[in-house]
Amino acid sequence: MACLASLLAVAGCTSGPTRVLKIGVDLPLSGQEGRAGSPALNGIRFFVQKHPTISGFTVVVDARDDAVNGMHDAQQGVRNIQALLKDPLVIAVIGPFDSSVARAEIPIANAASLAMISPSASSRCLTKDPFLPAGLSSTRVETTCAAAGVPSPKDLRPTGVNNFFRLATTDDLQGPAAADHAYKSLHLLRVAVVSDHEAYGQALASGFRSRFTRLGGTVVASTDYDPAANPDLTAFLQRSKQEGAQAIYFGGVTANHGCAVRAQMAPIFGAGASAPYLGGDGIAQDPACIRDAATNAAGIYATVPAIDAENTPSARSVIDAFKKQYPKASDYGAYTMAAYDATGVVYDAIGRALKSAGDKLPARDSIISELGATRSYTGATGAFGFDAEGDSTLRLVSVFESAGSDPRATWTWIGAVDYSTTLPY
Repeated sequence: MACLASLLAVAGCTSGPTRVLKIGVDLPLSGQEGRAGSPALNGIRFFVQKHPTISGFTVVVDARDDAVNGMHDAQQGVRNIQALLKDPLVIAVIGPFDSSVARAEIPIANAASLAMISPSASSRCLTKDPFLPAGLSSTRVETTCAAAGVPSPKDLRPTGVNNFFRLATTDDLQGPAAADHAYKSLHLLRVAVVSDHEAYGQALASGFRSRFTRLGGTVVASTDYDPAANPDLTAFLQRSKQEGAQAIYFGGVTANHGCAVRAQMAPIFGAGASAPYLGGDGIAQDPACIRDAATNAAGIYATVPAIDAENTPSARSVIDAFKKQYPKASDYGAYTMAAYDATGVVYDAIGRALKSAGDKLPARDSIISELGATRSYTGATGAFGFDAEGDSTLRLVSVFESAGSDPRATWTWIGAVDYSTTLPY
């Protein structure tokens, strides 16, 4: 009778009560952004399916959607974190996906000593101040997070202890990575630079200028335009061409007419890859960018501050196994393996925390301590640890090239710039 009464609480009459711990997830899982967030969740679930227990604890994934009307929503993210915090079995969270959601969530989780690990958020000020280091500034003066209009890491952490970790590298390395690709791979010597009047784009442009000139290249002209004015940059492009520009670097996002600038290049520089157009993840792999570039969509190169798992040999067997279990093309995405590795490193931290707690459910702050102490975890995408601010020590920036004028076509991975050992400033 006792056995029957406890069926819901035990794994079997002879095995004792089932012990459970939960890993929370906060990602955009519906609508347009769900096309990126749901494959990341699949990576998390795949890892848990392969490793259903940690030291006798059954692992349960509690996934929450932070999308509203198909787009990430910071306040929905906050509500998700607050709900996860109410469950004492939730001892860590994987997510969020977007940096603006992270800014809203980190203080809530920090006050409750809840560890968070993002597979994708790349805004530097989530972990480090300044926003733009002096070494990447053309004026050699740093831009603080406050000056860029975003909170500093200190502002986001009321306890003074870091609880946020991530696998993506930081945005400040995108401009230098594009400069390395332009100078070393495309063999460009003279480039003009355009930015879209926003802090993100201006920082990318400044980082490109600094690195490109340090490598030996010349920036022949620069301009920063107001996207609200629906800009016509014909005169600037003509002047740049006259000054010998071989390419244009754009710091900014597609929504600010970034790839319309590419279309305006055609009558001046000629259409196609002979006059490259470079940018960051504000335009990378974006169908809208290809549509805006129109007949001049070939020859666009863009950086993404993350590892491309498809071109990482160590990830091959894991990806193959994943695709057998998740066979639809939409099941796998750019951050599936990053989310898989985020889950793995959380498991590693939980395992050590469990051991320290005598195999009892560990306190949330112990997961933060163990993640912060991680110096070398080997995942599908390689070996990495975390620095004192919670950033991955595997600092890779991927470079992609557009496939032409078809917005549906997959961009081609060209290579990666590795700053794991030496920073570009």
